[in-house]
Amino acid sequence: MAKEMKVIEMIRKAGYEPREGNTIIVKYAPKNMSEQIVQFFSTEFYILQICKDFVVLMPIINLSWGRKKEVALEIPIEDILNVTVTEEYLNYRIRLETKNGTIDLSAQQKELSEFRSSGTLATGIGALNVGIMGSKSLEKINWHRNNLDQTLEALKTVYA
Repeated sequence: MAKEMKVIEMIRKAGYEPREGNTIIVKYAPKNMSEQIVQFFSTEFYILQICKDFVVLMPIINLSWGRKKEVALEIPIEDILNVTVTEEYLNYRIRLETKNGTIDLSAQQKELSEFRSSGTLATGIGALNVGIMGSKSLEKINWHRNNLDQTLEALKTVYA
């Protein structure tokens, strides 16, 4: 995966006006325990980017294959009625209630990020990010970790 500035540049090229520091990695939240087990093995991750007029979900695979606005889910800020963020095991559940329905997302907590998918994707280094550089040195370049608190807070306060 790319550095945060490259991700922001790609989102910008797709036609959005991203807010820096408001980029995290998410998945759709599972509805039950069975789906949670299935999702554990899934590699379907998304960039959640807060932009000027939208909250955008862009498939990570799309970022490496080209930036097509048609494959992004854009949620107009004006359509967001409520946002709740709750802790759920090792993740946060982000519930976006919109005029058109509810979207439940899951974001990995930052404390173990270097050992989980969010850290691997955010730093661009595989193999669980350990042994190569050690997790402490990766904290500086792990933009999911660095942006998580402020992105969740922005979602809760600005759009609730």
